[in-house]
Amino acid sequence: MRVLLTGSSGWLGRHLAPLLAARGHNVTGLDVSPGLATQVLGSVADAALVRTTIGDFGIEAVIHAGALHKPDIARFSRQAFIDTNVTGTLNLLEAAVAAGHDRFVFTSTTSLLIRADVRAGAGPDGAWWLDEDFGPLEPRNIYGITKFAAEQICRLIAQQHGLDLAILRTSRFFPEDDDTHAVPSGANLKANELLHRRLTVEDAALAHALALERTTGCETFVISAPPPFTRADAAALARDARPVIAARFPEAEALYARTGWDLPATIDRVYDPAKAQRLLGWRAETDFTAVLAALAAGSPLPFAHDPDFVSPVLNRPR
Repeated sequence: MRVLLTGSSGWLGRHLAPLLAARGHNVTGLDVSPGLATQVLGSVADAALVRTTIGDFGIEAVIHAGALHKPDIARFSRQAFIDTNVTGTLNLLEAAVAAGHDRFVFTSTTSLLIRADVRAGAGPDGAWWLDEDFGPLEPRNIYGITKFAAEQICRLIAQQHGLDLAILRTSRFFPEDDDTHAVPSGANLKANELLHRRLTVEDAALAHALALERTTGCETFVISAPPPFTRADAAALARDARPVIAARFPEAEALYARTGWDLPATIDRVYDPAKAQRLLGWRAETDFTAVLAALAAGSPLPFAHDPDFVSPVLNRPR
């Protein structure tokens, strides 16, 4: 397929573009910043540019991975989020429909699932179990609100025009440090999160490729590394996660101690990717087992960690 990939210069885009090419797709990248996979420089908020790009490059399908993200809240106005995340999504959908496309993939976020009560900690039954049926959704910032609005626009247009459309609510795969967690931090935090709320960028890219190729109808998917827990573990995870982790990974405590890391004392939420495994045949290749294997072998960690990473942007904050 001739695929338009937005956000092609970003962290996901720079991994997704070569994967799509390796799978036989012809990729045209559109981004506000230059990059190896970017042929068109500009914003999805520019409807004329979107229409021209789809026509000039003979685009047959769209993967919309470009967006302003949570770290951008400090740099951009709420209007900029609406322009990029909401209007930009609508521009792409309308141009795709006008061009006769039947396939669209939208990169969303599990941040939509983090209501105030989820953010505050475990629920009445223990760790929150977050899958596609979790709700009601009450996004807590302009990033989440605009992503939720974009999801709704995707569903509306997919229903009205019969698009095969996948909404991928991806968990964390960014390389930079978390801006809200101080202890543990860095690579230790990322390793812990692979138990319940993270995946690698490579696995995120594969999920997008499979969604492009295999989605039928309009479907929403939680995309995260498979947790080693079940819903029956929810209460125990919220009370004291360490015995639950030890039962599944007896070697974890010693390997962490040797590294100077800390295992999570409690886990208050778990992302469940079972639907993507069932309908797309996608399963993250990297999970917590890979972390322990790397620690045991003294080999590089199986995920990217770059405290200095900043998403590339050309447009000035406003």
